[in-house]
Amino acid sequence: MELVITNGTVVTMNPGREVLPSADVVIEDGRIVKVTPGPLRKKGFRRTLDASGRVVLPGLVHGHLHACQTLFRNRADGLELLDWLRERIWPLEAAHDAESMRASADLTFGELIKSGATAALDMGTVRHYDAVFESARDCGFRLTGGKAMMDAGQGVPARLRETTGDSIAESLRLLDRWHGTEGGRLRYAFAPRFALCCSEELLRAVAREARERSARVHTHASENSSECDLVRQKTGKDNVAYLHSVGVTGPHVTLAHCVWLTSEEQRILRESRTVVCHCPSSNLKLASGVAKVPELLADGVPVSLGADGAPCNNNLDMLLEMRLAALIHKPRAGAAAMEPMQVLEMATLGGARALGLEEEIGSIEPGKRADLMVMDMGSLHALPSAADVAGQVVYAGKSSDVRHVLIDGRLVMRDRRLLTLDEDEVALAASRHVERIASRA
Repeated sequence: MELVITNGTVVTMNPGREVLPSADVVIEDGRIVKVTPGPLRKKGFRRTLDASGRVVLPGLVHGHLHACQTLFRNRADGLELLDWLRERIWPLEAAHDAESMRASADLTFGELIKSGATAALDMGTVRHYDAVFESARDCGFRLTGGKAMMDAGQGVPARLRETTGDSIAESLRLLDRWHGTEGGRLRYAFAPRFALCCSEELLRAVAREARERSARVHTHASENSSECDLVRQKTGKDNVAYLHSVGVTGPHVTLAHCVWLTSEEQRILRESRTVVCHCPSSNLKLASGVAKVPELLADGVPVSLGADGAPCNNNLDMLLEMRLAALIHKPRAGAAAMEPMQVLEMATLGGARALGLEEEIGSIEPGKRADLMVMDMGSLHALPSAADVAGQVVYAGKSSDVRHVLIDGRLVMRDRRLLTLDEDEVALAASRHVERIASRA
């Protein structure tokens, strides 16, 4: 069935970064078939969505997320990374069962859709990852994700510790079950947690299996200075250099954070075309530092944007992450650093690269999947309108401005109402299951 989004200001993110005033976007069978400047003859179209006075953008893409942690929001404040993991997050993750995992995922995807996100790269906890895929399947979200892999590490609860063989076997089972399902909307990514929780044997196996199966790898690297020191003690190498030595770099690999990089590690990222995910809120809240993103971008390293997990943020709003990413680098790199269009690219095309989907999503072009959002920038906090639409969205946009969201051409939110999730039921389930988890943890 065809759908035409009419009369909107379309921020295409195409190679020319065109912004088309009063344009129409024609969608058929889940894909964009035409982007037409000026009014289009509507005859023959069975459905239209009027975007007059509004902005049509590619759906935002989270390059790093933990849907399993959303139930733990507001329960892990005031700690640095390693203490945060060992004292709060790992015990809570270990207390999950399949039902609480589903509740956490539903809460996550509801929040993401309401803030204009249409896709994410997710890392779960060790068990119950089927429930995350089931949630994304049912609500229509585009998910690339996988179970956390943890066969080593200090302070890891018994319920999160696995053998190397079991970790690989469960990852392959999930890949065989979910990868490419729902018309390609759901895809698997191997997710070794980070170097301190994974044996070299596991990391080498992940590198081998990912290449053989054309799957992505998603892990953390160089988030915290203490973490980097421990990796050097364990391996004799810097964090990214160690991952490179065991095969965990390349265009199919996304590394979250990369705050503490040496010049040699930056060279490795550039030459290997490994994707970095910048998580500014998380890095500030956990006192990890600020990644040198302007330098990475100037050097040609692909960079995406993500919220990380709710307990280290404490929200999953990509519009907030865009504003923060546009601002926090300026005191060091200058007022002209991180221009709005560059930041918007990180949140759209950059996220698409993080998922390995740059040919499918991230821009509004014929042939791409119709993953779109429509924003109303007419609220008092965004007025008056400006010629620089990207600047208006990045600096003044709020998640409450998002009116409609489409994934694969299907409306999943219309006029701020979720269409594939019952918001009241999601909220009730979250409250019920977080108390159960807290009692078990």
